[in-house]
Amino acid sequence: MKKTKLYSVGVDIGGTSIKVGVVSKDGKIIAKTAVDTLSELGPKGVVNQIIKGINNVLPEYIKEIEGIGIGAPGIVSIEKGTVEHPPNLYNWKKVHLGKLIEDEFRLKVTVENDANAAAIGELMYGAGRQFEDFIMITLGTGVGGGIILNRKIYRGEIGAAGEIGHTTIDYNGPLCNCGANGCVETYIGNGYLVDQVIREKHNQKNSKIFELLDHNLDYLTPKIISDAAQQGDDFARKVIIDAGRYLGIGLASVVNILDISKIIIGGGVAGFGKLLFDSVENSLREKTLKSLRSRVKIYPAKLKNEAGIKGASSLVFYRALL
Repeated sequence: MKKTKLYSVGVDIGGTSIKVGVVSKDGKIIAKTAVDTLSELGPKGVVNQIIKGINNVLPEYIKEIEGIGIGAPGIVSIEKGTVEHPPNLYNWKKVHLGKLIEDEFRLKVTVENDANAAAIGELMYGAGRQFEDFIMITLGTGVGGGIILNRKIYRGEIGAAGEIGHTTIDYNGPLCNCGANGCVETYIGNGYLVDQVIREKHNQKNSKIFELLDHNLDYLTPKIISDAAQQGDDFARKVIIDAGRYLGIGLASVVNILDISKIIIGGGVAGFGKLLFDSVENSLREKTLKSLRSRVKIYPAKLKNEAGIKGASSLVFYRALL
């Protein structure tokens, strides 16, 4: 029987950055790097950035690498290694990502939806270890979702299950990158949060958000909003509470349909912390069936920004979860 090698490479493709790590089978990251996604360059540009990121960490460990796992946004075919229509990557239709990376490195490559990969990371190494079933939400450039049922990823018929960020909560709402109106993502994605603050700048001139930026909005990020909220800024707190309320509304439909009461939230925007989590939970309990309300519980992801890398790397060792 062939001996399994010590490490795998995990690749987490985000809308703005690609994180890459060499990870042991028990989930320890021993080397990592990050590169810009450069999504505006289209599929070829993003693939080149993936290759660059892998090359940054691979050479020292190449003899002990079992394979490469990739978490990518969009609809993913595990069997074919293809990625279709990722909402925040431009000019993608259907890209044979697995084959492109296999041809480059001559290693076995497994591709999975990025939020599914993060869910697997939390299942194996994080907040989901104690649960049989849970919903994973990743908050960043977009809003991703992964569904764990009986300690396995639920993928649906074509691998598109779990796209909670593209649950419509207002059919007359803002146009989403996916082409629909009023998706959860259009209310809580990074870009929306920043745009919301900018739209209110004339009505909120005394907000600490603008003080922290010295009124240069080019540097506005969710982290600045969070910092202002922690300093007691009412407007920043409202932005975060509203974001939690919108996410809770979207999650309520999922909870009612699946009867899953445990929600794990990770990603950069999850850094809003307790204020966000309490708002999500309150909104969720308002909108779910009475029989489910007392059971609903929100948990912070334990792996935080490492969930994507660890989850992607575990695809190599734990294919039985897929």
